[in-house]
Amino acid sequence: MSYRLIISPEAELDIQDAFEWYEARTPGLGSEFTRAVDTGLSSIGRNPLAYPRVYKQSRRALIRRFPYVLLFVFEQELIAVLACFHGKRNPKAWQGRL
Repeated sequence: MSYRLIISPEAELDIQDAFEWYEARTPGLGSEFTRAVDTGLSSIGRNPLAYPRVYKQSRRALIRRFPYVLLFVFEQELIAVLACFHGKRNPKAWQGRL
């Protein structure tokens, strides 16, 4: 089945901030982070129900190699990515995006 994937502006900003942070630490690491996020988004697009619910209707997908998670909502044929957050951040910060 084909799903429509939308990335919120806030999630795009989260990804950009993390990219810049990693790239500033080690050149090329930001690009690796972006590829890992793309892989996670592809996986979500293939099977969104494979990921656990973590808060209300939101689901969480872990990003390989990096301590980040993609938080998304799945309803019918639409997947809305709400955030890309570091696993140690306060969850109340992303819960307000629902």
